[in-house]
Amino acid sequence: MSTVNENTVLEIDNLKVDFETNAGTVNAVKGVNIHVDKGETVAIVGESGSGKSQSMMAAMGLLASNGTTSGSVKYNGQNILGLSSRKLNKIRGAKITMIFQEPMTSLDPLYTIERQLCEPMVEHGEYNWTTAKKRAVELLELVGIPDPARKVKAYPYEMSGGQRQRVMIAMALANDPDILIADEPTTALDVTTQAQILDLMADLQKRLGMAVVFITHDLGIVERISDRVYVMRYGEVVEEGKTSEIFGSPKHDYTRMLLDAEPTGRKDPVDESKPVVLDAKDVRVEFETDNGFLMPNHVLRAVNDISLQVREGQTLGIVGESGSGKSTLGRALLQLLPAQGRVAYMGRDITGVSQKAMRPLRKEMQLIFQDPFGSLSPRMTVGQIITEGLLVHEPTLSSSERDRYACQALEEVSMDPAMRNRYPHEFSGGQRQRIAIARTMVLKPKLVVLDEPTSALDRTIQKQVVELLRKFQDDYNLTYLFISHDLAVVRAMSDTVMVMKKGVVVEQGTASEIFSNPKEAYTQELVEAAVLKHDETAIA
Repeated sequence: MSTVNENTVLEIDNLKVDFETNAGTVNAVKGVNIHVDKGETVAIVGESGSGKSQSMMAAMGLLASNGTTSGSVKYNGQNILGLSSRKLNKIRGAKITMIFQEPMTSLDPLYTIERQLCEPMVEHGEYNWTTAKKRAVELLELVGIPDPARKVKAYPYEMSGGQRQRVMIAMALANDPDILIADEPTTALDVTTQAQILDLMADLQKRLGMAVVFITHDLGIVERISDRVYVMRYGEVVEEGKTSEIFGSPKHDYTRMLLDAEPTGRKDPVDESKPVVLDAKDVRVEFETDNGFLMPNHVLRAVNDISLQVREGQTLGIVGESGSGKSTLGRALLQLLPAQGRVAYMGRDITGVSQKAMRPLRKEMQLIFQDPFGSLSPRMTVGQIITEGLLVHEPTLSSSERDRYACQALEEVSMDPAMRNRYPHEFSGGQRQRIAIARTMVLKPKLVVLDEPTSALDRTIQKQVVELLRKFQDDYNLTYLFISHDLAVVRAMSDTVMVMKKGVVVEQGTASEIFSNPKEAYTQELVEAAVLKHDETAIA
C-alpha cells in the first residue's frame, strides 16, 4: 500500500460529509482518507450511494447547501477545505478541475462551445477574451474534435455525446490543471466512444503530467486505466491498494462482489419449432429535416431496409453506437412511429395500421425504457403506475382487484407490496427499474422491447435486473428485443445478435458467433472496446 510522500498533490484526511434532511442527518462520508500523487491515476469505485462522488464534491467545495464537512483536504500541502469561494476559485477550475457524468446537462444549451470554453479561462486563468478564443480552438484540436475552428461556434445540441464529453475534457484542461477529477465520464457513452475517451484521457495525462481521479462503478475501466484503487461502501473506504493487487487478490468481500458483478451465463437456444412472434421485412424509417427558408429539406434514413425474425422465448440483441438507429428500429417495430416495409406480429400484418386497431395489441407488445425515473410519473404512486395499463386494457377490474395485481407484480420483482403507496423519487435507480418492469409484466405481454434498460445502473444492480428479466422470460415464455450498447449484458441475455451502424445491419448471427468470432471489422471493434470477460457458461 502506497503512502503520502513529497510527490503527493492531493491529500484527503479523515473527511466527513453530512447532509441535514427532513428525515434527519445523513452521514454520506465517514472519515475517508485518500491521497493522489503527481501524474498517477487513482480510481474511486463503489455502487451508487457509496459516497465516492460526494467525497470529491466536498474536496472541490461543491456540496449542496444542506451539506457540511470536517477533516482536511490538502492541495500541495495547503488545506483548501472551508476556504472562501474567492480563495477557492483560484484553485478549482484552474489547478483542480472536474468533469461530470452527463455532458448535456453540464453544458449550457444557450451558449456556444466557444463561450463555454472561454469563460473559465478568463475567470480562472491568465487570458482575455481574444486569447481565450484562440486557445479554445487549440483545446478542441487537442481533444480530437474534427474541424475545431467550425465546431467551436456550435451549440451543445449540434454535437454527439462523445464530442460533448470531449468538450468537457477540453474545458477541464483549459488552465493546465494539476489534478483532473472525472466523475463517471463514460457511463452514458457507447463502448467505442468510451474507449476513445479513455485513450484520450490517458494520452493527455501522459503529455500534460497531471494526476487523474477517476470515479466510476465500472471495474473494467478501472483495471484498464488506474494505478491505484480505493473501494468505497456506505461512505467508507473498505479496501485500497495497487490496481494489480485489488484485481488479482481482493481482500474484502464487497470488492470480490464488485469484481464478480458482470452479467454471466449464456441463454439456452430456443427450439426452431417455436412460433414466430415478430417477422419484419425491409423496414425503413426516414426523417425529413428543415434546412431553412428556401432550402430543400434533407431526408435522413435512420433505418435502412432491415429484416429480422424472432420466435417465442427468443431474445434478439440489437447493438451499435449511439445514432446507429437501434432505438428507432425498436419503435418502428412496435408501430410507434411511421415506417415503410412489412411488420407482422403473430402472423398478422400490422404495418401502418391505425392506433385504434393497434390498441388491443398494445397489451401484448410492451416497451421498457432506459431511464426509469423519466418514464415514471412523479405525481403517481407506485401502485397507480403499475396498474395504469390495466385501466386501459382491463377496464372491468375493480380498484381492489387492481390493487391485488399491483401487489403481485411487486412481489414478482422482489419488492415489498407495502411500497405501492410510495412515489418514484423515494426509490433507488435499481428499484425504479424494477417498478418499470412490474408495470410492463402486470399486463402479461408476449413481446417486450427493452431499450437500454440497464445502462444507467451499477454493475451489481445490472446483474440483478438481468436475472429478473431471465426469470420472467422463463416463467412466461416472453420474446425480447434487447437494445443496448452494453455488450456484456447483451451477451448474457441474447440468442441472436444484430449489429447496426448508421441505420444498416453490418453483421448478424448467434450470440456465440458474434462474440467469439466476429467477422466484420466494426463488430470486432465493438467487441474489443467492450473488454469482455471470458465466460462461456450456459444458463442452467
